[in-house]
Amino acid sequence: MGFSCERNWKLNLSLVSLCMRNPKANSKFFKLPQNSSSHKMEGTAFAPALEGMKNVKSEEGEMLSKPFLDVCKQLLPVIDKFGAAMALVKSDVGGNITRLENKYLSNPAQYNHLYSMVQVEIEAKNADASSSCTNGLLWLTRAMDFIVELFRNLMVHADWSMSQVCTEAYTKTLKKYHGWLASSTFTLAMKLAPDRQKFMDVVGGTGDISSDIEKFCSTFTPLLDENHKFLASVGLDDLKAN
Repeated sequence: MGFSCERNWKLNLSLVSLCMRNPKANSKFFKLPQNSSSHKMEGTAFAPALEGMKNVKSEEGEMLSKPFLDVCKQLLPVIDKFGAAMALVKSDVGGNITRLENKYLSNPAQYNHLYSMVQVEIEAKNADASSSCTNGLLWLTRAMDFIVELFRNLMVHADWSMSQVCTEAYTKTLKKYHGWLASSTFTLAMKLAPDRQKFMDVVGGTGDISSDIEKFCSTFTPLLDENHKFLASVGLDDLKAN
């Protein structure tokens, strides 16, 4: 995965265009965020991920595979609340989590540390393959960069629409790695972003959403930076979509 398959982007572009023209198709293909004041979640949508981040590193300070992937997995329900606008992101993130998780489960002892998956592929000289776990980790980290930047924009730019929040985050993080087709599809999808206030009500639950978003951005960013630093140290942090 990694927003890299041209055939998938053409399919996604057609699907997004259909949703733009036909709201009923939007509802059919994607689960749009809904809110019920009588059934608010306990805490915020970020609470599980914030708790999980406490266990991402070992006592020796090494990134652990399962806890890191669990945190990414716990963010999928948050991404899902964007509805059609983030369907492409959710699909890609989910695919890369599954790829890395399957590798970990094949030998939990060997792949307990996240970067061990990359090191094995470097030795096998297939780390830069599109189907590699290295590629999966790179694009998963980039997608998480996008999510962090998006929520940072929400906190910093109170006057921005949700569409602008998403588009600016995409421009700063993912766009430079994409070709024209992927970029066009992504930009079009951002126009389907939900209403800002309704979205915040949904993810806020009964907790302090502003506080949790700030904690999320400040805590997750150093972990993502560490992934980039490691990938850069082995010359694999600048791969682009095929």
